[in-house]
Amino acid sequence: MTHTGSGSTYDPETGAVPRRVGTRSSAARERRVTPRRDRRVALVTGASSGIGAATARRFAAGGWQLVVSGRDRRALEETAAGTSAVVLPADLAAPDGPRLLAESALRATGGRIDALVAGAGIGWAGPFVTMPPTAIDQVLNVDLTATLRLVREVLPAMVEAGRGRVVLVGSVAGCVGVRNEAVYSAAKSGVAAFAEALRQELRGTGVGVTLVTPGPVDTAFFDRRGTPYQRSRPRPTSPGRVAGAVWDAVRLGRDDVYVPGWLTLPGRVRGIAPSLYRRLLHRFG
Repeated sequence: MTHTGSGSTYDPETGAVPRRVGTRSSAARERRVTPRRDRRVALVTGASSGIGAATARRFAAGGWQLVVSGRDRRALEETAAGTSAVVLPADLAAPDGPRLLAESALRATGGRIDALVAGAGIGWAGPFVTMPPTAIDQVLNVDLTATLRLVREVLPAMVEAGRGRVVLVGSVAGCVGVRNEAVYSAAKSGVAAFAEALRQELRGTGVGVTLVTPGPVDTAFFDRRGTPYQRSRPRPTSPGRVAGAVWDAVRLGRDDVYVPGWLTLPGRVRGIAPSLYRRLLHRFG
């Protein structure tokens, strides 16, 4: 089956209008957040569901002020329920989407973002020779280009403040290359290379870069892309486990995180024994 679908952490919607969610009045919900010096601010994209929603809840539980973004406003409000989160529906696939989201988020928080968790992404499954050109553009735009543009818009405020962390959600597909997911693999590989290059550029600025590399995650991502996850191994992990890894990475300043940890092995095998790696990939990839 070769259908384009929304990933578990990508739900764009045009317009980036701040809205607070909680028990306060409507007028209070529209006011700008004034972060306390002891309360850090996280902008989480793809927070409508899946990894993004779980990550937002984990940061809220940790006492952070949240700005959550995604396409589905109702789902975002469910994610933000019981918190003081600012809800910013935004279309990251639109040419000005990343800029508008960044401007709205910085305006809503008084110019402060301590962590950007860029998790928006879509998938497409099927042979590359049958992949429509429009689907190629969509996957590359959302998974790679929009991510880079959003980081570009948020990063100057972090560098000026001398603190912050950019968290990029990659995929094991970007490490090993997965058949019938050629473009998705290419996009996530690009995210991984971007993370490494950006990390080197930001040395000495006080801003860190984390690449989180999960294997399959038990979300609606696979159904939305048009093909359910059917492999017996590796078994999907939970969004909460990935969210916990993101939280720990930000809290402890970790640069690379794999969920589960054994996903570091394919890269090691590839470097030591490329022929063996490709035989294993042909059988299991």
